[in-house]
Amino acid sequence: MEAIKATHINEAAAYINSKISIKPEVGLIMGSGLGILGDYIENPVTIPYHDIPHFPISTVEGHAGELLIGTLSGRPVVLMRGRFHMYEGYGPDLTAFPVRVMKAIGAAKLIVTNAAGGVNTSYNPGDLMLISDHINFQGRNPLVGPNDPELGVRFPDMSQPYSKRLRELAAGVAKEQGFSLQEGVYLAVIGPSYETPAEIRMMRILGADAVGMSTVSEVIAAKHSGMEVLGISCVSNMASGILDQPLSHDEVMETTERVKSQFLGLVQGVVTLL
Repeated sequence: MEAIKATHINEAAAYINSKISIKPEVGLIMGSGLGILGDYIENPVTIPYHDIPHFPISTVEGHAGELLIGTLSGRPVVLMRGRFHMYEGYGPDLTAFPVRVMKAIGAAKLIVTNAAGGVNTSYNPGDLMLISDHINFQGRNPLVGPNDPELGVRFPDMSQPYSKRLRELAAGVAKEQGFSLQEGVYLAVIGPSYETPAEIRMMRILGADAVGMSTVSEVIAAKHSGMEVLGISCVSNMASGILDQPLSHDEVMETTERVKSQFLGLVQGVVTLL
C-alpha cells in the first residue's frame, strides 16, 4: 500500500462524519481484552473498520475491529475496539493511521491502553500502570518519509509524550476510587513472539517497567498531530523469566477480564474530568 497521505485521512474522516452527528473530543484506543469499555458508550454509532476508506483490518483475538462514536461519561468520544500492530504486517504509518483520523474528526485528547508484560519485578499481574515515557524498540517510526505540514512539524518534540497533567488527573481518580496506580516506562517491541529472559534482563537495565507490542507509533503520531495523550498499561503477566513459566495470550485475556471493573472505573472517571 502507498504511504499514508492527508487525502487518505480526509477521505476516512469524511466517511465517518457522514455517519455521525456529534464531534468527538476524546479518542480511545483499547488494548487486548479491554474493548469492553465500548459497551458503556451511549447511543453509539458502530462502523466496522472494513467500511472505512484506507483503514486496515484487525486480525488479533480480543480486538473486535470496529469504531464506536457516542458519549461516555457525558463526553463525546471515538473508540477503537481493536488496534493494529506491526506484527500483523502493517507499517508504523498504518498502525498510527486511526489516530490521524481521530484528530481529523475532532479528538484533541487521546487515551491509549494496552496489555503489557511486567518487567519491573515489584509489579504484579493485574496492576494498572500509567505510562510516563516509552522506549521504541520496534525500529520503525510512523514519521519516516516526506513530512506533510498539514499533519505536523518535521521534527516533533517528544520530551513529554505522555501528559503529566493527565497522569496526575488519573492518579487522583484512582485514589478516589480506592486503589493506586503504578507509573513507569513502556518499552515497545514488534513481536509477535514474546521476549526471551535475556531480553527482559536487558530491558530492565535500560529502564523499562513494562513491555508490549503496540502504542508507540500511535503516540508518536498523536504528538505529531498536537494531541494530549494519556497512556495506561494493564500488566497482564510478568515478563519472560521472572516467574519461570511459559507465557500465553490466554493469560493476557484472563488477567484483563479480572481487572476490567477497575479499569472501566478509571477510564470513565478520567473522561468525566477531561
